[in-house]
Amino acid sequence: MGYKTKVQVIKRAKSEQWYINLPSQLAQAMEFEQSESVEWFVEDKATLALKRDKAPGPVLKKRISRRV
Repeated sequence: MGYKTKVQVIKRAKSEQWYINLPSQLAQAMEFEQSESVEWFVEDKATLALKRDKAPGPVLKKRISRRV
């Protein structure tokens, strides 16, 4: 499932700033915190990846498979 958002730009006399807002539902589901550091990566012209410096651990434990 994806969340659509629009790219916004603020043009000033000497510069531009581009914004991509994160929908609240997505930020809450990923447990982002205010002022958290993230890093952007350009995979290709259709894919922009966001990497978190410190992400919370998983809620569910990994399932241990039993060998018979």
